[in-house]
Amino acid sequence: MSGHSKWNNIKKRKEAVDAKKGKIFTKLGREIQVAIKEGGPNPEENYNLQTAIARAKSFNMPNDTIKRAIDNAANVNDNDFVQINYEGYGPAGIAIIVEALTDNRNRTAGEIRHIFDKYGGNLGKDGSVAFLFERKGILIIEKEKYPDEDQVMLDAMEAGCSDFTVSDEFYEIETEPEEYHMILRSLTEKKYEFVDISLGPQPIVSNELDSVEDIEKLEKLLEKLEENDDVQEVYHNCEMPED
Repeated sequence: MSGHSKWNNIKKRKEAVDAKKGKIFTKLGREIQVAIKEGGPNPEENYNLQTAIARAKSFNMPNDTIKRAIDNAANVNDNDFVQINYEGYGPAGIAIIVEALTDNRNRTAGEIRHIFDKYGGNLGKDGSVAFLFERKGILIIEKEKYPDEDQVMLDAMEAGCSDFTVSDEFYEIETEPEEYHMILRSLTEKKYEFVDISLGPQPIVSNELDSVEDIEKLEKLLEKLEENDDVQEVYHNCEMPED
């Protein structure tokens, strides 16, 4: 997700999820299992698990599938999985950060590099684009489901959010990293459901692409990165145009 383009990206992303639920649910299940390996099965004590479950729900992962992932965590050999970030540039210099969960760094690095090269990008070194982003928590709520804007804003502000933005279809709640888990828990306890959540790099400044060709190349690159089995999340600093 990136800057003010989040809302348009969310719609496109959810459409893609509908077509690729099996692969998406496998990734989310792995995220849940790794969180349990690292911090235990109680989401009240394991903030990473709490986030993983909330992310799974934002993708409409069924509760029984989530429960199965939790129950199976002890039997899954995910001890060697590590999170690693890859940085690079896409068409027209758009900065991209890829978050991956991998048990084989060499394999994943090779696959990510191949995707960048094939689709008009360039995989860089650590730190090559990180300075263009800042770490933030983002919670997206669907406006249609919670039409009382004043109440949603009040709840978000009382929980401690740093910014609250409204579009035609969504509320965007921004948090500082250290407040993210507390705010997520507070809003979850108030029965809010999220269409997207993330704790990761957000662009300091978003860039626009004027060329239709560059936009299509970027969309293809992002699509192929997100399709990779090891990739959990892709961030970029392009302000995608509305359809």
